[in-house]
Amino acid sequence: MQYLIIDDEHIAHKIIMEYCEMLPHMQLQKNCYNALEALEYLNEHNVDLIFLDINMPKLKGFEFLKTLSSPPKVIVTTAYSEFAIEGYELNIQDYLLKPFSFERFLKAVNKVTDSKTVTKHVSSKETDTSTKRIFLRQNKSFIQVEVDAILFIEAAGNYTKIISKNETITIRDKISDILEELPSGYFIQVHKSFAVAKKHIIRVEGNRIYIGDHIVPIGKLYKSNIIQLLK
Repeated sequence: MQYLIIDDEHIAHKIIMEYCEMLPHMQLQKNCYNALEALEYLNEHNVDLIFLDINMPKLKGFEFLKTLSSPPKVIVTTAYSEFAIEGYELNIQDYLLKPFSFERFLKAVNKVTDSKTVTKHVSSKETDTSTKRIFLRQNKSFIQVEVDAILFIEAAGNYTKIISKNETITIRDKISDILEELPSGYFIQVHKSFAVAKKHIIRVEGNRIYIGDHIVPIGKLYKSNIIQLLK
């Protein structure tokens, strides 16, 4: 994903670049230290994502956004929380309040990844496909997971298991937090401890869902979700 940093503070550029270096799909295109410099660059180049500061000299961040006819995805990075509502009215992806942690930064980038379609080049005999990926933290490492490969998610005490076609990843997050990270509409919660990928359901029988080689229980409070799915 090609990105641009627009911020008048050098330390902000350094932090964002260090965070992005931990994510292999992020490619820096240019460091811009004011919005006019960014406008000049965007007149001749395209990027997928902008990290945008608000309070900059010459041209403020939101005023800059309003000048773009087809803006890229935008993550606002600022020390001013009072502008958050105006930012969401401009359809930004996320609003990071400085100083922000890598975990919070990663959550914002995942939102962009979820909403962005990455097209694979295939032969004329194949059908174009799109792949959505997110990064999940496991201990001190970050694992990139293909969303389409996830079969189901299982809460396990203070941890959550992500069961995919090829592996099981255990992370220290609530199942509700994981579901917020994942694209809406892909998964359905069927039990307080389980959420399944709709596309991988083989059959529903009684209070059980057969998915891959696994059987997932259906909780009483979640039967209505299944009824809606089967309509």
